[in-house]
Amino acid sequence: MLQSESAPQEVQIQVHLRKIPLLADLAPDEIAHIKPELRFRHYNKREVVLHKGGSGDGLLFLLSGQLQVVDITEDGRAIGLRMLAPGDFFGEIALINNSTRSASVVATSDVLVAFLPAATALHLFSHSPSVAKQMLKHLAQKIQRDSEFRALLSINNTARRIYTYLSLLQKKPEDGGSHAVVENLPTHQDIANMINTSRETVTRALLTLVQQGIVQKEANRLVILDPLALQKLVQGN
Repeated sequence: MLQSESAPQEVQIQVHLRKIPLLADLAPDEIAHIKPELRFRHYNKREVVLHKGGSGDGLLFLLSGQLQVVDITEDGRAIGLRMLAPGDFFGEIALINNSTRSASVVATSDVLVAFLPAATALHLFSHSPSVAKQMLKHLAQKIQRDSEFRALLSINNTARRIYTYLSLLQKKPEDGGSHAVVENLPTHQDIANMINTSRETVTRALLTLVQQGIVQKEANRLVILDPLALQKLVQGN
């Protein structure tokens, strides 16, 4: 699997691990136990991090950059399933089921990934209450997200699919402000892959939102200036 490359310095590793929700509540001795097991690797944009059909030989953590989970259809088309941001982990289903990977994972930017071997990861699941609790929460949220995504794909109107997708990505600011934000905005092509449309259609829809003053595009993110107006578009009004 992942070969160790110029691993980050000790302090950097500590900071990275504490930013991963799954590991954030581990005791110092537990962190010290798993650190020697971790293997780090950088991937360039568009490189495949995981291949569909590969063995579930470990748990992976995204430390920096952005990834997209994709499935490849029989005719060779890539269908985006979801985006991964720093702090997310992946590969857990194949690990828990002792099965092969059900999808591929592709870097949509330069990324840094950490790999934890299966034996160590499974030991964490069964011996750390904080990790077990976070894993249950993650799996529940995953079921909910998958349900929302299936509902999104059932929308016939392409523009409404795009608006709905953006509404699922948006997050309220922690300072309680009125503007929602989509951080690490995927490229137009990545959005198109996710919702089964063309890049040009995504570009037109986002341009319409900008022209109407509903959103504001910034570097790598989208500010939702009028969340209520976006929600009305989602509802077809």
